[in-house]
Amino acid sequence: MLVPLTRKKFEQIIPLIATGAQYKYYWGKFSNFLQRLLISVVTIAIIVLGKTLLRLDVGPIIFLVGVMGAFFWLWYPVFQASIRNAKCRRYKYSGFFRGRILDWWITDRIMGKQETVNSRGELVIVENREKRINLEVGDDTGFTVELEAPLRNFHKGIVRGQIAEMIVMSNRSDLSSIEDFSDVYIPSRDLWVNDYPYLRRDFFNEVSSRLRRNQREKPPRRRRRVEEA
Repeated sequence: MLVPLTRKKFEQIIPLIATGAQYKYYWGKFSNFLQRLLISVVTIAIIVLGKTLLRLDVGPIIFLVGVMGAFFWLWYPVFQASIRNAKCRRYKYSGFFRGRILDWWITDRIMGKQETVNSRGELVIVENREKRINLEVGDDTGFTVELEAPLRNFHKGIVRGQIAEMIVMSNRSDLSSIEDFSDVYIPSRDLWVNDYPYLRRDFFNEVSSRLRRNQREKPPRRRRRVEEA
């Protein structure tokens, strides 16, 4: 089932400004925080040195740069998430897709490499690997997408045939060509499969619940598209 969404609803589901979950995603590990903090410290140090040693006049622009630099560690994750959201919102049309999990499998992805020296003094390259879950989601029309995300313990509840929901995006009004898609929600287990949490889950669940109610109240029809949500 593919239901076109209004532009207003799409922009509610994928917000312009980062949500708490998106902010947490880009906050990263402690090492990421330290990198941002170092940039903040260096920015402040440059401005202070410029004022004291070079006797530069700190005008409003320099002051603004200083404030932004001082809080770079805090606001940069918001900026990163907002840029990623904006890339989704550039699509003109969107739809709510409900299909089923056709298949799933586990893979390893190399996330990085480190060079180290073993006990014999030999250079060794260590690969940092991460287990990933891969989902193939589709419907009876032949439409399918594949999603890859970090493997989590709660993914044990995923089985073939479960209903899966997501938001799809396109630049065609009839959604005949899907350009991108969001994270996947499995309502029977109340779990999400994603790498990045694109969606405002409260608005998404509102659309999902309303469509489920409509399906129960109306007799089944052999049309793939229905009215806009």
